[in-house]
Amino acid sequence: MGQREPISKVDTAWLRMEQPTNLMMITGVIVFEQALDYPGLLKTVRQRFLSFRRFRQKAVDGAAGAHWELDEDFDIHVHVRRTALPGKADRRELEILVADLASTPLEKSRPLWQFHLVENYDQGPALICRIHHCIADGIALVQVFLSLTDKQPEASISLPDPDAWKKQKAKESPVFRRIIEPARGGLEFASQFAQRLVEEGQKVLQDPSLAGNAVTEVTEIASELAQSLALPSDSATRLRGKLGVRKQAAWTSPLPLDEIKAVSKAFGCTVNDVLIAAVSGAVRRYMLDMGDDPGELPDIRATVPVNLRPLDHAPELGNQFGLVFLDLPISEENPLKRLYIVHERMQELKSSKQAAVTFGVLAALGMGPSMLQKPILDLLSQKATTVLTNVPGPQHPLYLAGAKISEMMFWVPQNGTIGLGISILSYDGKVFFGVISDRKLVPVPGDIIERF
Repeated sequence: MGQREPISKVDTAWLRMEQPTNLMMITGVIVFEQALDYPGLLKTVRQRFLSFRRFRQKAVDGAAGAHWELDEDFDIHVHVRRTALPGKADRRELEILVADLASTPLEKSRPLWQFHLVENYDQGPALICRIHHCIADGIALVQVFLSLTDKQPEASISLPDPDAWKKQKAKESPVFRRIIEPARGGLEFASQFAQRLVEEGQKVLQDPSLAGNAVTEVTEIASELAQSLALPSDSATRLRGKLGVRKQAAWTSPLPLDEIKAVSKAFGCTVNDVLIAAVSGAVRRYMLDMGDDPGELPDIRATVPVNLRPLDHAPELGNQFGLVFLDLPISEENPLKRLYIVHERMQELKSSKQAAVTFGVLAALGMGPSMLQKPILDLLSQKATTVLTNVPGPQHPLYLAGAKISEMMFWVPQNGTIGLGISILSYDGKVFFGVISDRKLVPVPGDIIERF
């Protein structure tokens, strides 16, 4: 048996959150301008990626709690695989493969990550990355990804001493500004919530016949949570409904970041405001074209991850973020009005306690038995229709194992009953927009992409 390390309470919650209809994987695609050497990729992964011991460890969950355990039979070839696309090997075929992998769970008996090198994509080699959310949040994984790359091709194929290299990369890590600080009131609520959840879990463990009573008690706790967040369930639209097990994925060709910056400056808003307003407009047009009455379209709510990670912890793994709930103004026809509505709502959220409260709730869920987690997750997911993430990437070209990266995209998982994920990523002066959806709700996410 390998050496054990306890999994943090929040990371335990993400580990247990997985269900067949919503796998807890962060899925990404990186496209290269020239051939990516497979043996060179293996060397880079061994030397850099695996210097983070977490990627050699399995996540083991049991009655006594969850822990990380070294995989004594670790085989890099199981985690870094070569594959090829059929037919024309074009964007459509790559999207199908991404959807297949996003719908397929990682093997729980091994470390929860996998890379798939697609060598025949017609736009250049592509690397599909799958990493379970229990390992790290988006901010941390951006740091991990950047550690695999360099600004010069020669440097990207060098194999430095792992310990010295990690220290240097930590110093070079970009600073991520915390948009919303943890609020004391929210954390106090989360602490009380956690204590009650643990008490109910202990009762069930001591006497399983009390499970029914425990679920009733958890439902009452969930009501308190609802009052704390002061949000009703989200509007009923075609974007909400019973989920299946198949995901569909799509993403845009890049847009010039300078043009978006010019728009934001002209109207006194942030780049993030402009992008979210554009997302709102794209969803609005999609719903109109599907036959919904524009006069009756309700606004839909998005959960937006907010970084709570201290700046000096940026290079560390694990999850340190909360969620805020943002109403997307899809009912507003005028694009400029939509932009100002988004701006006003984002300003209001900057003083909200929601991020701290949801972070504490996830920590509380990780403390209790997994059977008590689902009612709370269902409550949270009923408050939103989509997960919306905007990650600012490096604004200069990067090289991985000697190959220049031309495009990159990622999709975050959806939790509970949410069936739509929207991702925005900027890199090297370009902005990429992606959608991942439950096939029962949005069979062709490209129909939303085209309207962005």
